[in-house]
Amino acid sequence: MAEKAGFTPEKLGSACRLLDQEVADGKLGAAALLVARNGIVAVERSYGRLRRDPAAPECRPDTVFLVASISKPITVMGFMKLVERGRVRLEDPVTKYLPEFKGDAREKITVRQLLCHASGLPDMLPDNVELRKRQAPLKDFVAGTLRTPLLFPPGTKVSYQSMGILLAAEILERTTGQKLDTFLQKEIFAPLGMSHSSMGLGKNRIEDTVQVDLPLVGDVPQTEADRAWHWNSPYWRTLGTPWGGMHTTVGDVARALEAMLDGGKPVLKQETAQAMVSDQNKGLNTPWGLGWKVGAGAFYEGSPAALFGHGGATGTLCWADPGRQIVFVLFTNRPEVNDKTDFRKRVSAAVAQAAASVSY
Repeated sequence: MAEKAGFTPEKLGSACRLLDQEVADGKLGAAALLVARNGIVAVERSYGRLRRDPAAPECRPDTVFLVASISKPITVMGFMKLVERGRVRLEDPVTKYLPEFKGDAREKITVRQLLCHASGLPDMLPDNVELRKRQAPLKDFVAGTLRTPLLFPPGTKVSYQSMGILLAAEILERTTGQKLDTFLQKEIFAPLGMSHSSMGLGKNRIEDTVQVDLPLVGDVPQTEADRAWHWNSPYWRTLGTPWGGMHTTVGDVARALEAMLDGGKPVLKQETAQAMVSDQNKGLNTPWGLGWKVGAGAFYEGSPAALFGHGGATGTLCWADPGRQIVFVLFTNRPEVNDKTDFRKRVSAAVAQAAASVSY
């Protein structure tokens, strides 16, 4: 199947062997990989077990993972339905939809800047850990974001900001009167056949999903003593954060990427899909699309600027190559901060090298 899809089987096998070895060495407890080209699946494999327990069920290709920030572009795909329908305009000030979002130059922030990380909002709130420890509802994160100080004047630079995606989701919910997951189920997941996806735990049981290793360093280091609020807790899994709470499978995310490669069909218009994967930050320090990450070298060393995708702090990465019509989805249970080897990018590079060349 690899050859039929346009890959050199031996080279594509090297990507799979990287995962085999990482699991055998105990560096990964679980992983799932899907690689496709021209709509033909070349690899769909799973590795390891749902928990770091030899008696735990084996991970399957359709096993559900908590994918962290891959949630962002999926949230934005839903948000862009409102733009297409004329219910929200990208150039409007955010305060038009969230009237209490004012002062400290907040009136200058546009809806577009929420989606391409140029708003000046922080990635996480200053009291992020305290909110999680007391198991705060999502409305408390929204309230904090509406009043948190900006890091820089809107539109002057790019700084990754989960809280911008949170406010975009708040606009969606206020505009539609629906919860984000309900809206996505109807407008994105169902039309694309993403039957295993939900923003939050959905109908899944935590024990049937992959358990994420806990981050040892970074902004939110966790231990088992934090079991009431860490990534595997009922609190966090059911919170459904728009910036990182999606549960899904490699197959479902591949469907979203394929839709973007196909001009957004059947959920978005072609011009919408093109805008989402085009740099919105011309002249600023970092390229970014609407929700989707873009830019040369973003997904592996030397990756072309035409690629789009996203990674997640729980150890996930996905991207699509419009030039070669490649879809890549890798989920692992190892947090990004625990990996100093750029493992996800190494697997990405191995897959890219397995594809026949094409000029850009």
